[in-house]
Amino acid sequence: MQALNFPKYPFRFKNSENKVSIFDAIRKKFVVLQPEEWVRQHCIQFLIHEKGYPKSLINVEKELIINDLKKRYDVVVFNPDGSIHLIVECKAPSVTINQNTFDQIAQYNLVLNATYLMVTNGINHYYCAMDFEQERYHFLKEIPNYQG
Repeated sequence: MQALNFPKYPFRFKNSENKVSIFDAIRKKFVVLQPEEWVRQHCIQFLIHEKGYPKSLINVEKELIINDLKKRYDVVVFNPDGSIHLIVECKAPSVTINQNTFDQIAQYNLVLNATYLMVTNGINHYYCAMDFEQERYHFLKEIPNYQG
């Protein structure tokens, strides 16, 4: 797999039926290693090890309904009170992050109301803070560390 713009992490892999799988510490299972999954697993480790978010507050690949359509978010980090602190949208490294990517995460956030947004393809990372009064987001240099 391609080197990403994240620190190196010690991942667990396994081979079965000619497919490589990577262990997801949040879902506690092996998942097929695709380029987007490679980015998602790095992002999860980044949130835990660099930003200090507890595993217990991180959720991965859950369904949500937007305008009667079923969608799946990549990563959500909850606050201890159950509100949503951060949504992360992961793309494969070959996918260019553009306005459509931000529109996608903004649409998810209409339902989830996260305080922060992160969009990454593993190479480029973008962080935003929501301004709900102005109905827009402001770009940040990085997302805040966990403030338990």
